[in-house]
Amino acid sequence: MTTSELINRLKYQLKQLEQEVLQHDAHLPAGQRKMMQDVERFNNELFVQEGAQLKPCIDQLSKNIAQLQQLINAKRSPYTIISSCEKIQDRFSAVRRALATTGINIKSLEQQKRTRRAHAIKRGVRAHQQSGFSWIASNVMQNSHQLYEELNKHLNWAKIIEQKIENLQSSLDNCHSADKIKLQNEILAQHSRLGKCRQATSYIEDRIQLFERPFKGQNR
Repeated sequence: MTTSELINRLKYQLKQLEQEVLQHDAHLPAGQRKMMQDVERFNNELFVQEGAQLKPCIDQLSKNIAQLQQLINAKRSPYTIISSCEKIQDRFSAVRRALATTGINIKSLEQQKRTRRAHAIKRGVRAHQQSGFSWIASNVMQNSHQLYEELNKHLNWAKIIEQKIENLQSSLDNCHSADKIKLQNEILAQHSRLGKCRQATSYIEDRIQLFERPFKGQNR
């Protein structure tokens, strides 16, 4: 095979591989691209590239073939030219492997995500059991929708208690002295309830942040 035939053959292989890569990249859902955006799929000696999309590898391979053409034109030693050819073939093989393993990589990342989520839920349940707020059902701590419902419930309770305190305070200002002690004790009791309600509200808000943080972090 002449050097001209070699270059033409590599260019033909690159064109075929490019079509496969473009089809691969076009069919990647946005969620999978995002999931793999920080994943290194190649040895740095082959490609400097991260993420699911493989078109950057085609661009690098095109440059490699152009560099090989320059070596041939400069009449470099056969060893240098053969070494360059081998590296190019290694890169072709690496891209083909990447094309074949994208689905496997996605499944692995999804499994890691599920595992992290399960661990986060377990940690949340343990923390909840030790929090002093165990009267809030544990299953609520495992569902963001239920957490928001619980938060709204406590915010509404706080408003009701605040209104009750206002009403009692108004009654205190106009009641007979014999009833003042009873009303004052009731006001103190309502303030205590309000304090616990606000503590629970803060606790639930913290749980929401802890519940959502691991999953936001994974999808950056």
